[in-house]
Formats: sequence, C-alpha cells, structure tokens
Amino acid sequence: MPATQKPMRYGHTEGHTDVCFDDSGSCIVTCGSDGDVRIWEDLDDDDPKSINVGEKAYSCALKNGKLVTAVSNNTIQVHTFPEGVPDGILTRFTTNANHVVFNKDGTKVAAGSSDFLVKVVDVMDCSQQKTFRGHDAPVLSLSFDPKDIFLASASCDGSVRVWQISDQTCAISWPLLQKCNDVINAKSICRLAWQPKSGKLLAVPVEKSVKLYRRETWSNQFDLSDNFITQTLSIVTWSPCGQYLAAGSINGLITVWNVETKACMERVKHEKGYAICGLAWHPTCRRIAYTDAEGNLGLLENVCNPKGKISSSKVSSRVEKDYSDLFDGDDTSNAGDFLNDNAVETPSFSKGILHDDEDDDIMLASGRPRQRSHFLEDDENSVDVTMLKTGSSLLKEEEEDDQADSIPNLPLVTPQRSFYDGPLPTPRQKPFQSGSTPLHLTHRFMVWNSIGIIRCYNDEQDNAIDVEFHDTSIYHATHLSNTLNYTVADLSHEAILLACESTDELASKLHCLHFSSWDSSKEWIVDMPQNEDIEAICLGQGWAAAATSALHLRLFSIGGVQKEIFSLPGPVVSMAGHGEQLFIVYHRGTGFDGDQCLGVQLLELGKKKKQILHGDPLPLTMKSYLVWVGFSAEGTPCFVDSEGIVRMLNRGLGNTWTPVCDTREHCKGKSDHYWVVGIHENPQQLRCIPCKGSRFPPTLPRPAVAILSFKLPYCQIATEKGQMEEQYWRSVMFHNHLDYLAKNGYEYEESTKSQAIKQQQELLIKMLALSCKLEREFRCVELADLMTQNAVNLAIKYASRSGRLILAQKLSELAVEKATELAATQAEEEEVEEDFRKRLNAGYSNTATEWSQPTLRNQVEEEAEDTGEADDIEEKSEIHQHGQNPFSKNANSSDVPAVKSGAVTSSTQGRVNPFKVSASSKEPAASVKSARSPNILDNMNKSHKKSTALNRATNNEKSPVIKPLVPKPKSKQASAASYFQKRTSQADKTEEVKEENPKNSSSENPAICPQNTENERPKTGFQMWLEENRSNILSDNPDLSDEADIIKKGMLLFRVLPAEERKAWAAKAKGGMASDGAEAKKRKCVVDTSQETENQEEKATESQHLPKKHKPLDLSTNQKLSAFAFKQE
Repeated sequence: MPATQKPMRYGHTEGHTDVCFDDSGSCIVTCGSDGDVRIWEDLDDDDPKSINVGEKAYSCALKNGKLVTAVSNNTIQVHTFPEGVPDGILTRFTTNANHVVFNKDGTKVAAGSSDFLVKVVDVMDCSQQKTFRGHDAPVLSLSFDPKDIFLASASCDGSVRVWQISDQTCAISWPLLQKCNDVINAKSICRLAWQPKSGKLLAVPVEKSVKLYRRETWSNQFDLSDNFITQTLSIVTWSPCGQYLAAGSINGLITVWNVETKACMERVKHEKGYAICGLAWHPTCRRIAYTDAEGNLGLLENVCNPKGKISSSKVSSRVEKDYSDLFDGDDTSNAGDFLNDNAVETPSFSKGILHDDEDDDIMLASGRPRQRSHFLEDDENSVDVTMLKTGSSLLKEEEEDDQADSIPNLPLVTPQRSFYDGPLPTPRQKPFQSGSTPLHLTHRFMVWNSIGIIRCYNDEQDNAIDVEFHDTSIYHATHLSNTLNYTVADLSHEAILLACESTDELASKLHCLHFSSWDSSKEWIVDMPQNEDIEAICLGQGWAAAATSALHLRLFSIGGVQKEIFSLPGPVVSMAGHGEQLFIVYHRGTGFDGDQCLGVQLLELGKKKKQILHGDPLPLTMKSYLVWVGFSAEGTPCFVDSEGIVRMLNRGLGNTWTPVCDTREHCKGKSDHYWVVGIHENPQQLRCIPCKGSRFPPTLPRPAVAILSFKLPYCQIATEKGQMEEQYWRSVMFHNHLDYLAKNGYEYEESTKSQAIKQQQELLIKMLALSCKLEREFRCVELADLMTQNAVNLAIKYASRSGRLILAQKLSELAVEKATELAATQAEEEEVEEDFRKRLNAGYSNTATEWSQPTLRNQVEEEAEDTGEADDIEEKSEIHQHGQNPFSKNANSSDVPAVKSGAVTSSTQGRVNPFKVSASSKEPAASVKSARSPNILDNMNKSHKKSTALNRATNNEKSPVIKPLVPKPKSKQASAASYFQKRTSQADKTEEVKEENPKNSSSENPAICPQNTENERPKTGFQMWLEENRSNILSDNPDLSDEADIIKKGMLLFRVLPAEERKAWAAKAKGGMASDGAEAKKRKCVVDTSQETENQEEKATESQHLPKKHKPLDLSTNQKLSAFAFKQE
C-alpha cells in the first residue's frame, strides 16, 4: 500500500524543530525555537500538551519516562514524561548544545555542543560523565551504537568521527562534510544513525546520497541515492526492524530505501519545500513523523508495503515533481491545512510509465511498452515496473500481480531516460466558506463576519452549533444541535444558513433559520437531488444561494421559495453575498507551477438582474491560493490570498482589482498571519485576527480583533510625493462606493463625499506646490487635470504668485477646457432628459400642456406685486419676444471661454420640435431672422426645460463653477447669485425672483451680448439700494474684498428690510422701465440678463405643472433674460 501524506500542522514558531516518539509510539514529541516541548496524541490533536523548557529547545530525546532536552541556556535538562515536571540538569556546556540522544536502553545520554565537546552522561547519576575532545568546530549530531561500544559524531569541521566510549578515543574519522564555522551556517545538520539491533551499518547523509559504513572495518559498503534527490540530504533514520532507511533533504524531499535491495521505496515531497530537520520512525507502526525548519509537523503513514514487496514510491505534492497531479489533481495539495481538511491519499509509483488519459492500452501485443515521451525511472538498482491506470489513484492487487508476472518479458528501461520536466498542474483548491477554520478541527469557526460568529463543537461531549451576534441589543445568542453534521454556514441580519453533505442514507440539505420572519414558522429545509452536494453557500438581502457539486447555483428567497438556477462555469471555490450582489469564485481551469486558475462572477439580483463580472480571471499572488472572499461594509467586493494580499474591486477603473493592503507587512514572524473577518471603507479599516504561528485562530480563548490600515503598494512610499500620491488614490478608490450607491438608488451622506473631495483636492494642491518647488511645471499641469475647477483656480493663483506665468497660462487654458467639457457633459445629460420627455409626451400636443399656465402665473404676479416688482417681471417678459435663444453659444465670444449652456438650439427652419436638441455645441447664436420666426412657443418650451435642468445641476454642485482668471468682475456677481439659489418652498423661490432679478437686470448685459451695450437697462430696487449702502457694508465688513461676497452680504441685508421699504426701492427703480421695455421690443438681439431669477420661477412653474397660458411669452422672456447669469458661472 502506498504511503499516505497527511496535511502538515503548525507545531512551533519558525526555526529548527526536532521530533521523536515515546517508547510505545502513542505520542509524538516535538520541540522548537519557541522553547516549548509539545506532546501530540496524534497529528489531529488540536490541543497538544505543552511544556516550556527554556527560551529555545534545540533537540529532544525520550526514553523510559525521561524527557531530555538541549536548551539555549547551555544545559541538558531532564523532565518527567508525560507530566513534564523538571527533574534536574544532566550537564552543562559553555555554549548551547545542538543534539542530544539516548542509548538503546535509556541509561545514558550523549550531547554535542558548539564548544566542540561531546559528553556522555549517566541518566541516574549525572556525576558519571565522559568528555570526548577532538572536533575543531561545533558538533552537529550524535548517534549511539546499539551495543554501546561506539559513539558516532559529525561536526562543522567537516569530519565524521567514531569514538570508542570506554576509553574516549577516536576509532576513525572521515572528512565527508563541507566545513563551516557554526551550526547556523552548516549546509547540512548531518543527523547520522546506526542500524538498530545489530549496529552493523552506520548511515551518514553526505551531499545527495547516504553513505553506509561497515562496523569495525569502517569501510564504505555502498551508497544509497536516487535520481530525484536534487539537494543535500541532512538527516537519516532507520526503521525499528533495520530493513529500511529514510532520509530527508534541505528542500523537503523524504526518500525511503530498502537497504537489502538498495531500492528506492518511497519519495515524498514536503508541501512547501521546507528543509527537513527532524525525522523519527514509529517504534511499531509504519509511520514516519517529520518536522521542518519552519516549525511544522508532518506524518507519513503506510510507509512501506507490509508484504515486503518493492512498493511504489511516493511522489510529492510539491509542484516541481508532482507527477501524480497530471492525472488527479484533487488528490494532493500544496497549500497546507487550509486546502486539505483530511489526509491526502496520493497515488505513488516507481519505475512507472506516464501516459495520457485517452491511452488505457499502454501495453502492445508484443509485450513491449508503447514508446512514450514521458518516462519516470528510479535508480539503476530498480527492477519493478508499476503502471498508473487512467482515472485511478491506486492499482488493484490483481493488476499488480499480473504486471509483476510480466516483468521478466519486458526489456529493461535504460536509466536517465527523458521525462516531462515542464510546468506541472496545481492541485485544485477545495471549496471553503470565508471566515471559517478547517473542517478537521473538533472546535472550529463555521463563519465569522460583520454580523456575528458561528462556532461548531464536535467532540465526545457535544455536537452542537453556537450562534453569537455582535449586536446583542437586537439579536440573542442561539444554540443549535448538529445532528445532521452541518459543515458550512453563513449569517446575515435576516437568517442563519446551514448546509451539510450527503450520506449514504440522507441527501445534502440546505437549512435556513429565518429569525427575522414575522410569522411563527422560522425554519425551512431543502433537500438537494441525489448525488448533488452543497459546497458553498451565502446570504444576501432577501435571498440565499447554494453552489453544488453538480456545478449548479441555486437561488432561494429568504422565505424558502426556489428562484432561479444557473450553471457555473467550473467547480465553486467560495461565494459571498451583500445586499443585491452575489460574488462567486470558481475554478476556470487548471493552474500550473503552484498557481490557482480562478474566475469570478459578480451578479446583481435586484429587480433588474444583471451580471457585472463575466467570469473574469481572479488575480492572485503567484503560487498562492484564496483564503477569504467577501464585501466591504459598503458593498465593494474584496478578496484575500494566502500571501496576505487584500484586493478590492476598483469600480472607477473598469472593474479591475487593486491591492489595498499587505497583511504580511504587519506580521512579526514568518509563521504569523492575519485572519480577515471584515473590511470597512469609511472609516478605512481592515478587521482581522492576529494568529501567531498559524493561519487561523483557535475558538478558545476568544480571539481579539485587530484593525489594520490600508496602504496601496505605490513606489517611493517613503518620500513625501509617494505618500501623497498613495493617499490621494486611496481616497479616490475608497470613495468609489458613493457613486455606486448613488447610481443604484441607495442613500448616503453627502457630507462624506464632499469631505472626501475636499481631502483629495488638498492633496492635489500640496502635490502641485511640491512640483512647483521642484520646477516640474509639466507635472503641475498633469496634477491640475485631476482637480476640480475650484482647485484649478487656486492653482492658477499659486502659480501667478510664485512668478510662474507660463504655468499660470497653461492652467488657465486647462480651466477653459474643463469648463467646456462640463458644458458638453451637461448637454449630453439634457439630451437624455429631452429624449425621455419626448417619449413621455408622445401623442400629446404642446397646447395641451399650456392650460395649466394661468394659475401659477397669477400667483407669481400677485407675490411680485406685494413687493412692487410685478411690472419689472412683466417688462422682461415683453422684451423677450424678440430675443435670441438664451442657451445658444456665441461662437465669436472667445473672451467667454466656458459658457455653461445646456444645449444649442436653432429656430431657422420654421416649426421645430420643441424637444429637439442640436448636436453641435459650436452652432452660432440664433440670428435676427430666427427671432422673428413663428416658433417662439417652441423656443419657450425648450428653454423652459433646459433652464430647469441646468438649474438643478447648479444646485447639486452647491458651489459656483470656477472660471479661468479673466478680469470680469460682473461674472462674479452672476456666479455669486447662482451660488445662493436654494431649492426651497414656493414662497422662497418667488422671493428670490424678486430679489435677484433687479441685481442681474443690467449689470451682466455686456458680457454675452456686447453688440447690445447701447440697450442699458434701468436699475432695479436692489441695485439702487446696494449702490447707496455699499460703503456701509464695506465699513461693517472690512474683510469683504470679492464683489460676489459684497453682493451676498447685500442680498442678506436687503431681504431683512421691511416689505414697505423694499416696495419703496422698487418704486424708485420703476420709472424708466416701461419706455426701455418698449424700446427693447424693437431690438433684434436679446438682453440675456436674468436667467437665475427665471430659473427659480420656472422651477416653481414645473413643480406645480401649471404653466401660464394668457402670457406665454413672459416665461420665455424671463428665461432668456436669466440665461446670462448661468452662463457666467
């Protein structure tokens, strides 16, 4: 029967580790650099007894209830076994001892030290001791002759010596090893061993072979080697019967030979390729315990064939030589406990012929093996040939017998024949539940997430499941019996979801405890079809999902209704749910050279179901596997691999994956890890549990959660520039979820987004200032391209004051481009809105929508008359009859670089569709003829909608759009006027109409329509009041320097005046308006001065859906008059 390699267990912290069995073989004893000796009942023992013997333990030996250890305090200590009670000190050295061994009957102990000495001490009387001097460097290892006549030792001086114990003389010395000055620098620890019982042979690991020397003649009888040994052998051990010899190498290969036939029996490769530093053969069973230089403990079972036949050799699960994976990748693993919960049966073979899956008939009629390109051979002493059959991991006994009989008829295969040495397949990672610990543990976490913890207890006393919630004020803890042996679980705010595998009698079941249900039935169970096992589950908002071994993904409502079912492209690895999102990771193919080949699907299961990620490859670190899949608390998909890299979906970069944290940077030791339990984007927190010397935490004591910070792996992070770049892009990425929430109709705090934008702009300004100091002006422009218009304005000021005029000019040009792009974007948005309105109003005439105009118009006029400004509004309405389209952009006005116009309309072609939007943003303003065209109503309707939409955009921005530094103080007035518009009640809106119209009526005319400068408008009441009180405002507020701030303050003061006084000011301004209005009717170019005011009025109109009918031109006029203020913004 071939050897079985069990998954390795964490035993000690990284460093040299030793292992031995007790006399009966019932316990495995290990010691390590953490100073502990651990007593394991079996490899699956989750709670080994631990005895602390010192700061570091270099070696241990056990015999007759005495545990002897070589400790870092330069002593050889004795403890009772298994009690672990200190029983004295056998001897001391001037430096630490490196190896300690018992003789056959346990009466003596030999110890070798780094002070070049070897001592043999009587266990019962430590005063009886002998010292062996002769080595010129630290002693590496020792071995007692079974007859207690000789003692063998190896040293860093390169020699292997055999001492005569009785007179302490050196019988023989061989210069076999590479010289070094200390044990830590030794290429091999050269753990030599005498053959048990007879002591006939001394085995010494030298380079890539084991040399065997005959007793007393000290001649080299023969060497044991193997073609697959590529690194130095460092340790050997004999089977208790003396028939087999096992050796371990510094790259993790364990090889077993039959000493009589010199045939290689087994080859086993360490899962991670770590150096083997401890090797012990079970006293009665065919087991080998081994430890590596990283503190892990492993076990091989059924090492040699009980019949004594030359067995097939064990082939490693390590990627470099894992040929068995070519056939059955599920049988082995290179990822440790996390990937393999149970022992792994690995098919093994020696002298075998690999063949493709489709070739079952490997033997030809002639009896010769078919010529294949891939062959595996053992050493030249091998005689047996064993073949692997397709799809089977082991050969049947009958096939072995038949092939053994046919062996003499086969021609001998010449050694060193070429074999496949290319990339090898990686064993597929097994399905797992995020936040769970391995299945083989008796006490384990089934899930730990942001909602709570589910623990499973499966021992002699109890088989139960405990559910604990983090928020105990809402939920209470639950205790469940686990009679069905549930293996996977998930937990949400609504339910607990459990699943179990199928048995011979029972089907695989999905069990949901819907504790948030309002009715009395809070549980449901669904049986899977025959031969279909649930492998992964997850919960979302109102739904549950289960992925099965039949490559089905089954969706259920949280109440138990079966919903959609679809096929997965490959075997599932893990799943996660959050709200409407379902995150699936599966095997999309076979990986090579240790890499997993995983794919990811991201679906949204809302009313409009859609797939976001369509089986894209999941980017893992090289030679790593997946350990955690989930969502941040804000709903962004994330995952963690075995190398500790946390990656997050970057929705702002085309749904790519960005590494946001390396948990290994926070680990103190190589064996330490962080076990992730949750991710938060605001605040930026990675919640995880530190695990010292392990990949996962124990259930007891309750682990403490640590919080790690995120850091994107940017270059030159130690410099100020690198730090600010990392902070900026991390802020951008960690606030992408706000756009996603807004897009999908979720609520979020606007203050969070505004604060993030403020922080990002501050970082950009700092980086720009730093680049200015370094005279990197081109880089400054690149940074400014990332800024908002406000920040660009500050950058222009900074460049101007720094004397960098070329940079200031470039930044001004950039500001023009950004404003133009903004206008184009708004035009596109309005096209979509117009198209929507067109579809909405299809089949209805324009006049049908005008019946509702009088009511609101009367209301606006009545309120305006209260303040004495109704005539002012009416005047503007009349002027508008011959005006141009307020939203058309004048192509010749280059001094107004970025008009924030919604769209360009044209009225030169007779009756026009009122919802049509011109595609060109460079179309010249409407001509004089267009002003006289009969489609004034069309223009009015168009302007009505556009101005409303534009004003909404203005309100949402909550800040004026910053223009390049062009000396136009009046545009600041308009910008300030738009800044203070609020979407408030109807009364507030009409009040703003009354107050803002006067301000804008005359001051902004020359900016957009320079050809109409002769058409000066009379001042409004507010303007006249402001002119008279400007000096008072400035004296009361000396810090006001900007015109916009003065207007703002003036508006606030004007609003608090009594109504009578405001009417009086309006009456003063009323005198010349009628004549000017009549004159304006004759003009051919519109005076665009009051769009801000009309936008407010139009909002009121739209909100009540009551447009004015008896004066339809008034609304259009006001819109056209108010267009300028918005364009100046």
